[in-house]
Amino acid sequence: MTPEQKEFIARAAALRGFSVTEFVVASAQQAACEAIKDFELLTLHDDARDVFVNAILNSPLPNEAARAAAKRYKDRMVP
Repeated sequence: MTPEQKEFIARAAALRGFSVTEFVVASAQQAACEAIKDFELLTLHDDARDVFVNAILNSPLPNEAARAAAKRYKDRMVP
């Protein structure tokens, strides 16, 4: 790590109210979560992808309970 990088990270940590160690750990954890999420989103297996696409393209019509829930929502939320 260059002195400039260290100073830059220390400044960012201070702005967030973290120590450098806390900032680096939090940043690494966030990057890890994003990497895992991206990997999992992009690697649906063929069967899972097919089920998902089929559900979107051939979704059933709403039943009475769904229609009633939509009406309640509209009655409460739409002025």
